[in-house]
Amino acid sequence: MTATAETTRTVRVHQVYIRATPQAVWDAITQPEWNARYGYRCAGEFDLRAGGAYRVLSSDEMRQHGAPEQIIEGEIVEAVPPHRLVQTYRMLFTPELAGEPFTRLTYEIEEEPYGGVTKLTVTHDVSGAPAHAAQVAGEIKEAGGGWALLLSDLKSLLETGRPMVG
Repeated sequence: MTATAETTRTVRVHQVYIRATPQAVWDAITQPEWNARYGYRCAGEFDLRAGGAYRVLSSDEMRQHGAPEQIIEGEIVEAVPPHRLVQTYRMLFTPELAGEPFTRLTYEIEEEPYGGVTKLTVTHDVSGAPAHAAQVAGEIKEAGGGWALLLSDLKSLLETGRPMVG
């Protein structure tokens, strides 16, 4: 059998250690007043219950360049504050991305034994979604740095009070 985009399993795993509490990391991921301050500067809204909606709204700057009002959609699969969040995820920036299947995104937040440090593991299963895979890997230069940039910016914001970029 020949592997195709539909049968190939692609899982991206990113880990970052952050000098912050698990609750601070959880809040930075799930609270719009925090998640709009790093990465792509777009507010993400979570209904943190199984079956609840997840959506990310575009920034004014993105809309000026033709982005739709809502740029990401999904559904909460599991929420265990402040340690685990599992959700579906699909980008809507382009018809190609919007036409791909939902992907699965898991955040695992663990307090480390060496005082005040939290390990954040982000696992993004982009199987059957090659355009999503390229986006989250940061392979599309004009679309940003994917998860690596976003998590680096999150770390900077929580540790210094300022995002890395901007």
